[in-house]
Amino acid sequence: MSEQNVLAEQFQASRARLRAVAYRMLGSANEADDAVQEAWLRLARADSSEVDNLGGWLTTVVARVCLDMLRARKTRREEPLATDAVERLASPGDAESEMQFADGIGLALLVVLDTLAPNERVAFVLHDLFNLQFDVIAPIINRSLAATRQLASRARRRVQGSPEPDGDRDRQRELVSAFRAASREGNFSALLAVLDPEVVLRADAAAVMASVARREHGAPSLTPETRGAAAVAKIFEGRAQAARQALVDGGAGMVFAPGGEVQVVFEFVIEQGRILEISLIADPANISSLQLSIDV
Repeated sequence: MSEQNVLAEQFQASRARLRAVAYRMLGSANEADDAVQEAWLRLARADSSEVDNLGGWLTTVVARVCLDMLRARKTRREEPLATDAVERLASPGDAESEMQFADGIGLALLVVLDTLAPNERVAFVLHDLFNLQFDVIAPIINRSLAATRQLASRARRRVQGSPEPDGDRDRQRELVSAFRAASREGNFSALLAVLDPEVVLRADAAAVMASVARREHGAPSLTPETRGAAAVAKIFEGRAQAARQALVDGGAGMVFAPGGEVQVVFEFVIEQGRILEISLIADPANISSLQLSIDV
């Protein structure tokens, strides 16, 4: 049997699970089939000899394809597909596969999943519905381990109908507000007070490049990762003059949006009343995947 035939058999053995993953992410049987087909095309082009766990590799590929499709859908401001699925299932002549999929996941859950941001949806589906570990999911959505856990937790609360308590969100917003004020005032001690001693600052490639381009104009020197409260406080000391507070995927954050165009998103991971992680996101594709609500 040829290597291609062996791959085809192994792929076929994984097809049902891959369709299930894709459907729960996309809410459409047709789009799920498209995502699975794209996974097969990528497998056919890849060097499979370097793949140790084909099932895991295919799940990762399907998840990334679905994430791209969700982001494209959000950019086009399309209506949620789950609503269309409900209408199709209520009409005669529905496709059997669509009915089976919807019965398996539940239409109510589909509708709730469509309210989640793309990264939230992928993190929740892969972890809570398919038991993937966060260290596997994090590279798929290009988030740290802590941020991935936070996204899944936030999505879980929304799916369960238990939104984040107002008190918790208010405390998070107060902490981010204190961080912004300390940064603007150049108050090093106040910055240290809101940062966890082991805080990590992560900057994507676009943010690092922008800091290099604007260094002559006083921009801080950024690297992909900076650790420790003193080092992070030094970067933000006297900064954030034009930053505005915002909700980022439902959590307290900030944006730099001159002229109303978001150029940088500040995403925070907060634990035990301290800022544990700050992510600077400047890549337009990643920014477009976020749900942002900017304070007036």
